[in-house]
Amino acid sequence: MSKLLSFFQALETELLDWLSLLINTDSPSNHKLELDQLIHWFSTQFSSDGAQIRMVDQPDCANHLLARWHASEPLEQQVLILGHVDTVWPLGESERRPARLEEGRVFGPGAFDMRGGLTLVLGLSRFLAQHRSQLKSQVTVLLTSDEEVGSPSSRAVIEEEARQSRLVLVVEPCLPGGALKTSRKGVGNFTIKVRGIAAHAGVDYSKGVSAILELSHQIQQLYTLNDLAKGTTINVGQIRGGTRSNVIAEQAEMEVDIRVTSAAEGKRLTEKVKHLTPVQPGAQLEISGGMNRPPLERTESIIQIFKRAQRLAMELDISLEEGSTGGGSDGCFTAALGVPTLDGLGPDGAGPHALHEHVVAKSLVPRAALLAQLALHL
Repeated sequence: MSKLLSFFQALETELLDWLSLLINTDSPSNHKLELDQLIHWFSTQFSSDGAQIRMVDQPDCANHLLARWHASEPLEQQVLILGHVDTVWPLGESERRPARLEEGRVFGPGAFDMRGGLTLVLGLSRFLAQHRSQLKSQVTVLLTSDEEVGSPSSRAVIEEEARQSRLVLVVEPCLPGGALKTSRKGVGNFTIKVRGIAAHAGVDYSKGVSAILELSHQIQQLYTLNDLAKGTTINVGQIRGGTRSNVIAEQAEMEVDIRVTSAAEGKRLTEKVKHLTPVQPGAQLEISGGMNRPPLERTESIIQIFKRAQRLAMELDISLEEGSTGGGSDGCFTAALGVPTLDGLGPDGAGPHALHEHVVAKSLVPRAALLAQLALHL
């Protein structure tokens, strides 16, 4: 067994304890108090392991955290490790469904996305506390608090740190069986509002212009833009409108989700959506939004860095594969800047955002060793 694997094997009980503690700590997006408390807890852990801490304070939303371990003779650029502490689960969820170990799997809210990945970062922190002399370049951990809502306040600091990095490792959930994510779709969010003309549905039917009917026309047009062969999907996930059944609706609106595999396709679809025009005379459209996350495209630099990661994984007797996903992450921002990015480095498991969400307990040790191996040698 390699020295790295031996180190984390000895740490397995603590890894499981950390994972359970994090699962049992609610930190929903948009809850500043709870998120700030968790960020502070991580800062204490990292600081005790020898990291230099910088708190990225946010007055109106939750804070973010930067922890740096300096090498004695560092290379010019750092290795950046990205994670997020917010979850999609409401306050009180961990009390209703606390962490439990069942048939080798650790269940609980946020276990897979991404308490498991944060657990690996805690393991790396403990390793660096004892073996920082092995660092060839600075290792920086950036923990953000708003990834699940699109990273509105953290994107700037993510991109700032990425520009100083030669490599980005993202501890988001892996693909089934442990494969890394070397490509992700970009994500766009649009709100389309329709204004029509209200009228009595019985007395003045012909004088009205139904915003709901116009919305239905626009929905049909949007769905014609789907191209599954290209990986392009458009989904209308929410609609609102009207006041009463006997009133022709004056207002209606919808929320639209767009996923694309390339920046060019994102630009093309944005233009299509922005230039939608009313079908009914008298109807008006108001269109807002755009691409929230660029795609993580499988570029030549990502292919090469993955192949190097594969070779390093083999030294730990880990067979590493790659794949793609339709979900976005903060790795999309870093890859779009041209910085080689490997995503999906979290432990094995399943069910992100679902009631059966879990982490495979036996994957914690090898995935922690893999993260350390890549941070040290990739």
